Formats: sequence, C-alpha cells, structure tokens
Amino acid sequence: MTSTILHPMAWTNERLCLSENTGLKKALLKMIVVENGNNAKNNNITNDFLTNRNLPTHDNMSLLKFFAINALELSAPASPVLLQQSNPTNAVTPGWLQLSGHPESIAPVANGIVQKRVTGPADSEIVAYGALSADSCASKIIPKYMGFREIDGECYIELQDLLHGFKEPNVMDIKMGCRTFLECEVTNKTMRPDLYKKMIMVDPEAPTEEEHKAQAVTKLRYMMFREQMSSSQTKGFRIEAMKIKGSSPITDLKTMKGDDEVRQLVGDFLQKRRGVTKELIKRLRSMRSLIEKSDYFKSHEVVGSSVFIVYDDHHVGSWMIDFAKNKLLPKGITVNHRKPWIPGNCEEGLLHGMDQLIKVCEEVYTESK
Repeated sequence: MTSTILHPMAWTNERLCLSENTGLKKALLKMIVVENGNNAKNNNITNDFLTNRNLPTHDNMSLLKFFAINALELSAPASPVLLQQSNPTNAVTPGWLQLSGHPESIAPVANGIVQKRVTGPADSEIVAYGALSADSCASKIIPKYMGFREIDGECYIELQDLLHGFKEPNVMDIKMGCRTFLECEVTNKTMRPDLYKKMIMVDPEAPTEEEHKAQAVTKLRYMMFREQMSSSQTKGFRIEAMKIKGSSPITDLKTMKGDDEVRQLVGDFLQKRRGVTKELIKRLRSMRSLIEKSDYFKSHEVVGSSVFIVYDDHHVGSWMIDFAKNKLLPKGITVNHRKPWIPGNCEEGLLHGMDQLIKVCEEVYTESK
C-alpha cells in the first residue's frame, strides 16, 4: 500500500490485524494507554472511586487506576480478570484508562487483546458481533470479533484493540443517536434514587417537585433528561469524552449542546490539522454509506452505540463500537435511522447523528484554512 503523510491503516480490519506469525488478534476497548501511570493522580476523580470498591488486594494495584469519564454513568473499577494476572506488569502498560462505559466488565489480558465480560453464550453483544461480522458492509466498520471464551466460570468476548499501532493517540468517544435507551424501558415505572442523585449532581433544579419529594426518578425520565442536557436530541450524537496528546482527559462534556460549542470541541480535538480532518471526513462518509447498505442495520434498532475516533501523527481511524443494546426489529417495522422517535417506531437517530457529525467535521475543515 502506498505510503502517505497520514496512513489510513486504521480504516480496515485488514490493516489492523497482527501478522499471521504472531497468532494474536486484537480487541476493542475504549481505553487510552498512558505512559505514566502516576498521571491518574492528577485527575479530578476521588481516590475512593478509583480504589475503594472491595476489589482484591494486589501488589500492583497502582497499575489499575483509571477514570470512567462519562460523569452521568460512573461505574466500578477494573475487572477481576486483570487483578488475577500473575504478572500484570507484563500484561498491561502501567497507567491505562477507559474513556467511558462500564469498566468493571472489561480488562486487557495481553498486548493488543481485551476481554469483555458478558452474561453468557447468548449475551446480546455476542449475538450482535456475530451478526455484524457476517455482514459484508457492517464488518468493515467494527472492531474484529475473535469469539467467545469461558474462563473459570466467567464468560468473555475478545475484540480487536483499536489503539494498537498508534503512538500517543488522540481519542474521542461519541455516543450516537437521539436516544440511548431502549423502547422497553419506556414502560419501566420503577423510581430510582440512584438516578435522582445523578440528576441533581448535574442540575439540582431539574427534578419536579414530586421527584424531589420522592428523591427518585424513573430511568426513562433520567435518560430523557440526559439526552436533553446534551446534543443528543438535536444533533443525534453527544461527545462522551476525549483525550488529546499531552493533556489530561476532558471529563465534563455532559452539557455540551449548542452548535458553536460542539463545533469548537471537535475543532479543538482535531487541532486544525487539515490532513487529519480530511481523512476523518472521508472515513465517516464511508461508514455512513456502509451503514445505509448494511442488511444488519436495516433490520436492527441500534441504541447506545458509539463512534470511536483515534488519530496520531501518522494514522487516522474511526469505528462503530458498543452493541449490547441492539435489537432485531419487530416483524413489519422498518427504520431509516433518521426519522424522529415516536414510541413504537423503533427509530433511534443513528444516521441522523452521522449526518450531523460529518457536517460538524466539514465545518471544522472549512474553518481550519
């Protein structure tokens, strides 16, 4: 393949695969490898969040500190799989962090390999990755899926590490869709104090008088609130987190909503690098086209998936990740992933979000002249 200033090696699974001689395949994890594990101490997350979760004690516990950046979905620390490594220093570069998601379910187990905990062989994400990998279009925009494993009674999937081959990468995680909750959650009337606490952390005035009195909200109410607080409902995407080379992760993006601030944030991430921006736009357009052609996406409701973008001085890449909430459409229902959501129509706005994300990147490219 001809070399260029920016090698689009990250655009296809083929370019990211390890050689046949290594016998290793890669795995996806929204995590950034940090050169100095002590950097974790400089971020604004409390020590008890990092370490006080009743995890097994380990001599190399300092290697396991990380940050779950989405402030609305803080979760638990590293998987016991990582803690049980006989020599974690050899398995994991000191000081790694995960941009967003549920860090208790994932762990690096070797160079370039990540295992993600699932409920069992019939887990929804196993089903999704199997179907996506078999789709000639969808398989080109997702991390390579290597299969299912059971270890000591725990079940895991193995996925391609999308950061392998990048040096000091810049990373952005973008949650796609106008809604990130399933339709089945609409009828869930359970009042949840934990979601009320998350809501008032963001906006103490958001709950109604009744919700303040109950000190609880339904999941639907909380999810609608979160969508309204961000750019999800208007743009069909929201920026969950980002990390720029030489800087600490940007962690508080939950209220980024206006056109100007979203465009500014994307521009800051791309650092007025026209070559990078041009390559990213090309990749995003290709991803959009493949989604439109994919039989899988034509037949599924895709909720809670993300676009994962990474680049360094030589490579640019983007992929679709996170498919635990994908649902096969009911018989007789079709979606185009762009129509507004009305309960029952299964639309989630995935392609509306892709349209808007591409538009923002195009505006950034124009402004970088």
